[in-house]
Amino acid sequence: MKFTIESFRAWEHKKITLLGMSGVGKTYISNMLRKHDWFHYSGDYRIGTRYLDELILDLVKAQAMQQPFLRDLLRRDWIYIRNNIKVDDLGPVLSFVGKLGNPEQGGVPLGDFVRRQAQYREAEIAAVHDVPEFIRKAREVYGYKHFINDMGGSLCELDDPGVIALLAEHTLILYIKITDEEQEQQLISRAQSAPKPLYYRPEFLMQELQVYLQDNGLEYAAQIDPDDFTRWIFPRLFHSRIPRYEAIAEKGYTVTSQELSRVSTEEEFLELLETAIAREN
Repeated sequence: MKFTIESFRAWEHKKITLLGMSGVGKTYISNMLRKHDWFHYSGDYRIGTRYLDELILDLVKAQAMQQPFLRDLLRRDWIYIRNNIKVDDLGPVLSFVGKLGNPEQGGVPLGDFVRRQAQYREAEIAAVHDVPEFIRKAREVYGYKHFINDMGGSLCELDDPGVIALLAEHTLILYIKITDEEQEQQLISRAQSAPKPLYYRPEFLMQELQVYLQDNGLEYAAQIDPDDFTRWIFPRLFHSRIPRYEAIAEKGYTVTSQELSRVSTEEEFLELLETAIAREN
């Protein structure tokens, strides 16, 4: 979707997709807008509650079945396990994705890790395809005026052109670009201080895995320290995603993370969008 400032102001039911790395402010802005008649669609929340729900539960149950006490309770249906995923706390989804490495250190074996990565990718694609229906439901069922689509940082990694075409058709894509090298380093340092599970394109993962094994004198993935590998690969992942984000941004508009950090109200957010539109026009 492309606009003039006048046509954007006249757009009665605004529909925005936020694009960018985890940590640039997508969920912060979405939560703020949720208080101002915007429906907040969280891609990762949809993934966890709809498309990976059963797989997450199976993983938890498999771990519980290793404990004799819990195994007996589960087999007799005396207890049940369910997910409690929240928009602001996607812990079960992250636990499912896991970190590659030594199982004795909490890591996931390579075969299982690759399988889970593929399952997450399919779930994210499905969650994107749900966006048009949730745009309809947001207005017709829940009565919201506007729609904010908060997608995960891995959106650019899916290698599915239909996903981006669908979002560009139904929403205004807003790319949140890291402002400068200082902010880039801050984001990387923050991610490395508390390494979280990530999605990697298969080709990227296998290429970087071989580099890591060779540089550290290791023979196979089960010898990897999961947190160390996640810290090591994040800057490489970060820089590999930038040209992918920028290619998608050609179908929408771009603002910097510094510009977004100054936004604290709906009015300021809309003014920033108008700035982005004017800048391109």
